[in-house]
Amino acid sequence: MELKFEDIFEPFERLLRIEICGKEFFVPENNYLLRCFQYLSLEKVSMGEFCWNGSCANCQVWLVTESGEKPILSCRTKVEEGMRVSKLSKQIASGLFEE
Repeated sequence: MELKFEDIFEPFERLLRIEICGKEFFVPENNYLLRCFQYLSLEKVSMGEFCWNGSCANCQVWLVTESGEKPILSCRTKVEEGMRVSKLSKQIASGLFEE
């Protein structure tokens, strides 16, 4: 069975600009941040060790807020325009930035 793009992501009409570790990316609106990481690196993130339900915490990232950085689970946080992610868990970083 072949997995189709529309089977993975929530419906979206536009891409939102976010920042990940100082780099700008465009990701689909209406999706959880972990799905957005998957959008950026489909194969690597899909093969990662993620529970996709908040139990394992392997998808933890640090979000920049007005009051400083705070840890969040990317599988439980919807993406927002201008979101700034300052740090990534090892599992996310290896899926996005390592060859």
